[in-house]
Amino acid sequence: MKNILILGGSGTIGNSLYKELAPYYNTFGTYYKNQLIKNNKFFYFNSFNNSLKSILEKIKPKLIINSLRILDFNVIKTQKAIVEYCNNNNCRLMLISGSNVFDAFHNYPSYEYDKTLSISKYGKLQIKLENLVLKLPVAKYVIVRSAIIFGYKSPRLKEIEMCIYKKKPIEIFPNTIINFSSLLRLTQQIHFIINHNLSGIFHLGSKNLISHADLIEKIINSSYFIKPIFKHIYSSNEINYLALLNKKNKLPIHLEYDVSQGLLDLELIHKKI
Repeated sequence: MKNILILGGSGTIGNSLYKELAPYYNTFGTYYKNQLIKNNKFFYFNSFNNSLKSILEKIKPKLIINSLRILDFNVIKTQKAIVEYCNNNNCRLMLISGSNVFDAFHNYPSYEYDKTLSISKYGKLQIKLENLVLKLPVAKYVIVRSAIIFGYKSPRLKEIEMCIYKKKPIEIFPNTIINFSSLLRLTQQIHFIINHNLSGIFHLGSKNLISHADLIEKIINSSYFIKPIFKHIYSSNEINYLALLNKKNKLPIHLEYDVSQGLLDLELIHKKI
């Protein structure tokens, strides 16, 4: 059973991945603010002043998954360290990235090997991380770009719930066309990539597109019995795309899903709560 280290294992994506992978692999994680699982599987890691060296020496991972939140340039230092480790050891690297690497483009959806270009600070940091990964041999890396994520305790879902509770307006973008990732299905897709030792760049999200405004309205209508306050935001008069679609690296049909199927996942979450 190979060792897997998830950087950011206490975060939304990282902890969901930990729960998905732990029954099948010897899985470890790092935490910074919240240690969700207090056992010998989680290690404290602070990218500001902590070195990964001691953690890597102890675990000797065969796969490192970087799902750290991108807050500042300290993540670049961490990424350089894990790229160097993978280069010098029998270890692969998976980076969890997102659609912001394409946020300078608005006229069409983006595919796996399209040129990246961003106008946002967040997107530019994502591109820097991706470029470091691309220095590895192809067989040693996976870049997972996820569409906007909704799932149990996901930041965007908590933000919607907070606005509903405090009766604050929820920002929606009618002219922005997106797809989205169900957190439940995202972890299953990543599990498949790991299990089959796949490499390269993967775009993960619903296979069809929807406007941001329609998606948020559908999420609220299906899960909350309340009439919310919406704030419609039009960044331009034209239709803008911030969507990730597959062209080359497609997963099996049973792992694909559309918007309606992803929304059902969110409904099931609320029924369990």
